[in-house]
Amino acid sequence: MEVTYIKAINSALHEEMRRDENVFVMGEDVADLGGAFKATEGLLDAFGEERVIDTPISEALIVGAGIGAAVLGMRPVVEMQFADFISCAFDQIVNMAATLRYRHGGKAACPLVIRAPSGAGVHGALFHSQNPEAWFTRVPGLKVVAPATPYDAKGLLKSSIRDGNPIVYFEHKRLYRSIKEDLPEGDFTVPIGVAEIRKEGGDLSIITYGGTLGQSLDAARIVEKEDGLAVEVLDLRTLLPLDREAILATARKTGKVLVVHEDRLTGGIGGEVSAIIMENAFEYLDGPVRRVAAADSHVAFSSPLEDFILPSTNKIVDAIRNLAAY
Repeated sequence: MEVTYIKAINSALHEEMRRDENVFVMGEDVADLGGAFKATEGLLDAFGEERVIDTPISEALIVGAGIGAAVLGMRPVVEMQFADFISCAFDQIVNMAATLRYRHGGKAACPLVIRAPSGAGVHGALFHSQNPEAWFTRVPGLKVVAPATPYDAKGLLKSSIRDGNPIVYFEHKRLYRSIKEDLPEGDFTVPIGVAEIRKEGGDLSIITYGGTLGQSLDAARIVEKEDGLAVEVLDLRTLLPLDREAILATARKTGKVLVVHEDRLTGGIGGEVSAIIMENAFEYLDGPVRRVAAADSHVAFSSPLEDFILPSTNKIVDAIRNLAAY
């Protein structure tokens, strides 16, 4: 049975709450409304108001309460209605959740999942389009995941809920109902920290994640058909910890690497991926590591401006051709 990305998330929440009575959900409008995007639909009827909790509009409160519950042995899954507003909870995430295990000498844990609907391409403009993942990928004590398929959306969420650390789980809003996938029956998980080759190739590598995986695969197929280029596509899936072995393996295999993400160019995870390759696989490269990313701009509401700012299949195709010709 084909399942959408959003349904995969919903299914993971149902299954984990049935599996473990310590798992509960908390956030703005997650109970009666079923979430702004319906990710928590049906949970209130299935598990009751003590495990599906509507909160005030305060991200700091939501994460802070989640940390407290996690310390006491619960496994909270808290929702930021839009990832843009995760900044309001930055102190709680970075200074409290991320440091908790270290501060207590490994004798305390914070098994907290922070779901964060992120991404543009939905005409959400300034406050409903951001990709803030890079803010968190330099913080010891956190894990950061960004699934690009329904299978990974379900499997990585289940792994995150079972993990003993605070995890920021970015789900791209544009993918919610735009992609479907057949999912296996029964319980399954996807390991955190392990990248996945989505397309094999030997001429050039694309390293990507989240909302730009589909665009990257489309671009790879276009240049294969029109230019005869065999492009390998690596889906990072997890941004902290990065799968350094997979990154270096594809770089060494093809000798040319294009990093693609929807986050802004400056300060994005692409810079870190590039540095890993340059420091550890420089002698294998036949060209510079290049990046395709969003412009260093706020995301516009206007459709033509939004398209101009964001990466696209055509922009990736152009970058592949330019790098291949280097």
